[in-house]
Amino acid sequence: MIINHPLLGPRDAAEFIYKGDVSLIDRPNGMTASDTEMHDYAYLRDNPAGEHQELWYHEQGDRSWLVVTRNTLTHAITKVEMARDVARSRGRSK
Repeated sequence: MIINHPLLGPRDAAEFIYKGDVSLIDRPNGMTASDTEMHDYAYLRDNPAGEHQELWYHEQGDRSWLVVTRNTLTHAITKVEMARDVARSRGRSK
């Protein structure tokens, strides 16, 4: 599978580590979140069939975080964005 890195161009997926659902960007504040909020963040995940946004870490490259929109049935990648840009667009500063 090839991931088209927004800054570095096409890269083999072997350079990356899959980290999970993009909802991990929206981590609750550990100081103010309830136990239920932290539990749900840590353990509850959707397992969709079809288009899904995922976090990928470019371990063997520039160590950037990406949001990859991928079809879980066909593995076709339709969009790759820098995670920081996605976090900012969600109103989070990561």
